[in-house]
Amino acid sequence: QVQLVESGGGLVQAGDSLRLSCAASGRTFSDYSMGWFRQAPGKERELVAAITRSNGSTYYSDSVKGRFTISRDNAKNTVYLQMNSLKPEDTAVYYCASSLRRLVVDLLRPLRYDYWGQGTQVTVSS
Repeated sequence: QVQLVESGGGLVQAGDSLRLSCAASGRTFSDYSMGWFRQAPGKERELVAAITRSNGSTYYSDSVKGRFTISRDNAKNTVYLQMNSLKPEDTAVYYCASSLRRLVVDLLRPLRYDYWGQGTQVTVSS
């Protein structure tokens, strides 16, 4: 069992930055690849960014590429999502999730993840 707790969400203006954190406990953090998803009202949950457990390879959706950065600190059992140049369309509940899969190609869909956090709200005003 893995417990994931997100933090760092909030209300910001367009162009601002936020850093989300996801603290993990319960199992060896370095054994898991991690992903950040988001879900806006009336929309499906979508993968924003992922980072593998093996070599730290990363994936970004086209909508956030160049603005968001995912990173992990295995010593702190934490994965981060640095979000810059935020846009109103980034407004959503953001979730972190963990997966035992090792390759980026296997991390693109929600069903590939084993554990989920409760989510943190990010609201970007125009």
